[in-house]
Amino acid sequence: MRDADIQEMFTPVLGDIMQRSTVVDKFVDRNLYKIYLATLWANVVLNPQDIGIDESDLETVHDVINGAAGKVLGHEEDLTGCFRFINSKAGESAMREARLTQHHKELLLYFSSMILDPEGHERWMQGVRDRQN
Repeated sequence: MRDADIQEMFTPVLGDIMQRSTVVDKFVDRNLYKIYLATLWANVVLNPQDIGIDESDLETVHDVINGAAGKVLGHEEDLTGCFRFINSKAGESAMREARLTQHHKELLLYFSSMILDPEGHERWMQGVRDRQN
């Protein structure tokens, strides 16, 4: 899929995330915005075919989401920063305040593990596989 098509595809959802994170006028709840971006990325990665993209398009989607994060959160912010936030005490508190379900929290923490510590995540997953056998 062309980069422009992916940008066009994600413009409405990123606009919705912005709207849902806006508290008053143009004041954005940065914590909620980070939760929404992390949730979007997790869902896209889990089922790219559900939205009509291939795995090969994920890098472009990642760039589109990072661009949105930079515009709202500051040029130094990106998806990795969102997952770093999710994995922090402040992120834990924000997820509680947002009233995320336990399943939703676990999904975000699972992705945080993969993104922030891929080697540790792989060791953990190997332990899970070993226990299942």
